[in-house]
Amino acid sequence: MNLTKLPQGATNTKIPFAKKASDKTSKEIVSDLDKDAYFFRSLEHKGIELNESQIKAVRHYKGPLLTLSGAGVGKTTLLTCRASYLMSYHQVPPENMLLVTFTKKAADEMKERIISLTGTVGKNISKIEASTFHAFFLKLLRKQGYHQEIVKEEYKRILIKQLLKEAGLKDEYQAENVLSLISGYKIRGIKPNQVIAKTTSEKEIQQIYKQYEQWKKKHERIDFDDMLQMAFDLLKNSPELLKLLQNRFQFVLVDEFQDTNFLQYELIKLITEKHKNLTVVGDPDQTIYSFNGAKYEFIMNFDKTFPNTKVISLDINYRSKPSIVGLGNEIIKLNHYRKAKTLTAKKEGIEIPSYLRPNHTDDEAEQVVKHIQAKINDGTNYGDIAVLYRTSSSGRAIFELMTMSEIPFTVSRQSEVFYEQKMVKPMIDHLRLCLNHRDFTAIEGVLGSLYIRKDLGMRHIEEKEQHQKKKYPMIHLKSYPHLQDFQKAKVVERIKLIKAIAELKPEDAIKRLRTEFYDKYIEADERQELTSHKEMNREMLDEVESSAKRFENIKEFVYFINNMIKKHQELKTKRVNESGAVSLMTIHAAKGLEFPVVYIVGFSEGILPHSSSIDPELSDQLYGEDKDKQQEEALEEERRLAYVAVTRAKEELMISSPQFYRGARTDISRFIKDVFQSNESHSSKQLSNTTKKLSNIEKSKQEEVTAWLCTNTTCNGWIRISPKDSVQEESRECPICSTSMNKGKKVIKNSF
Repeated sequence: MNLTKLPQGATNTKIPFAKKASDKTSKEIVSDLDKDAYFFRSLEHKGIELNESQIKAVRHYKGPLLTLSGAGVGKTTLLTCRASYLMSYHQVPPENMLLVTFTKKAADEMKERIISLTGTVGKNISKIEASTFHAFFLKLLRKQGYHQEIVKEEYKRILIKQLLKEAGLKDEYQAENVLSLISGYKIRGIKPNQVIAKTTSEKEIQQIYKQYEQWKKKHERIDFDDMLQMAFDLLKNSPELLKLLQNRFQFVLVDEFQDTNFLQYELIKLITEKHKNLTVVGDPDQTIYSFNGAKYEFIMNFDKTFPNTKVISLDINYRSKPSIVGLGNEIIKLNHYRKAKTLTAKKEGIEIPSYLRPNHTDDEAEQVVKHIQAKINDGTNYGDIAVLYRTSSSGRAIFELMTMSEIPFTVSRQSEVFYEQKMVKPMIDHLRLCLNHRDFTAIEGVLGSLYIRKDLGMRHIEEKEQHQKKKYPMIHLKSYPHLQDFQKAKVVERIKLIKAIAELKPEDAIKRLRTEFYDKYIEADERQELTSHKEMNREMLDEVESSAKRFENIKEFVYFINNMIKKHQELKTKRVNESGAVSLMTIHAAKGLEFPVVYIVGFSEGILPHSSSIDPELSDQLYGEDKDKQQEEALEEERRLAYVAVTRAKEELMISSPQFYRGARTDISRFIKDVFQSNESHSSKQLSNTTKKLSNIEKSKQEEVTAWLCTNTTCNGWIRISPKDSVQEESRECPICSTSMNKGKKVIKNSF
């Protein structure tokens, strides 16, 4: 395996290492003479020594607090210690506190840790409310007499499939995609009659949405999105209830704040509207769920929405080796729209990330799997290893080789094998028909690309087969009364095409199918455009070609696919102990997790960053007038994805950048190259970016004045020094964040 310590083409050979974190903890910072010393001594007795930033956040009493947490900085420790401090030192009753997070596991863990930390408060400690958003507001609804049952996720899919079938759309949409669209509407508070539906597909989704809501109302059911919307409507229309809630929950703490959506944010604002005792912990650099409704602006503008916010940065990483923290720092600092912070590292070690430049994704998979096998032989546990990728299709090769190598692994958030996905399966069904013209399951899979309803088309074929069997049963469609003459001609053409590709190599057969009709079919299908990303679709089809290259004939390729499907089914039914299995997952699924050994595959241009964020022509997004801004935002979110991926690693990190992807040569990701540019090249790029920014800023007269400047990099606090101010004063405390200020120069705009 040709691993290197620098990425190929690096002109700057300096390996980024994070600075060593300060060793000072509460033992040195908190004096025994401090009134709250007993609290910190009790924490130390339990093995918890807080750093300076954590102590400041814990000690904050009333008013809004924004705690900017980097990767691996111990935010759970902070939240639990802050809650304990409020109850222990400020005597805040447990029932007056609300902690909100995104998973039940995290909520339960926080409550258990608070109870263990605050044994002296008394038996009422269990009254503290630690919950997920949905669980908390469901409890509120139940207490107000809402008795509707919750629709389980699996049943929701079944219900949507039934509604699609009744509407004759079973073959046109995947239930998961429809549910995602409906959820998106509901998160934004858009009811069925408020959906702006112009195209046929938008009207179809709107109709399914309407029927779904009607079914729930008739059967007295609600789903998870309803909980938030109903709670919001309830509180907006019940001032007395809202007042009771505000009076009870005097202190509110929210974890993973960067992931909040519109309804979650509005509900938290309502509860804290009266007292503003709101603590939020989050990392803007890890905002990667915009497609799920998470709003980056909420955390970025928090101190504007809540005046007099105290801002504290948690900047000591306890998770990763200095070189991993340093690489993450260098990647993310090139984003312009962020709260600036640079993490230091508590761990020590001179080990550095390694880089791989394989030929293509299959070569990449082979080298990574070999390296994993070597790690296992050296004593590493399977469960200590994770392989991360940008999209499910870019994980295709690693999934297949792990399966064939019989390495135990788990796959996160993937319900079907690559070749069974809606975009890919019709292509494979055409290949199956090359081998067996009477494969009725494959015939059914082909009908959609002929714009024939599968259920009706198959019924006609099966009825005709009872009277006269055909070598190519699809030919019965020539007598199907619902088809026009040109459609019948297309059926005949398709049968000829299937015959023609039978002797081709699999890669050539796939290319022929795409050229003849399939690419046009995908492009023309507005339903696909609504429920999936066009560029992702093209990416998946290119990946089919890439996979097919390995096989000499269609029979071998289809046999391989069948084997993959079979093994995947076995994997789904077999209970694999996650601690004894390698984790395969998308970067999105990996957020919040950590592993001793991490492999990031597909770290190349067009994969990460994804092609849709690089070229606006490949994006489905309607940019409107501010096309450049939205494209920049998409690219910055891709950079945040890269940052999240890198910072999952604790001990070892390997980054792989294939040279060829989708049949074309591709460069190493700019997110890596930018780190290893020469200083001159990097300076030139920064100068170019600065010049571009300045050209967009309104020109105005400026003046340089002497001022006190806050030393906290996340705070913009400054005070102009007038000639009357005492020249003897050497320092001053920032009125915004209480950090020390230094004398310096500040450029201000003149108002005239």
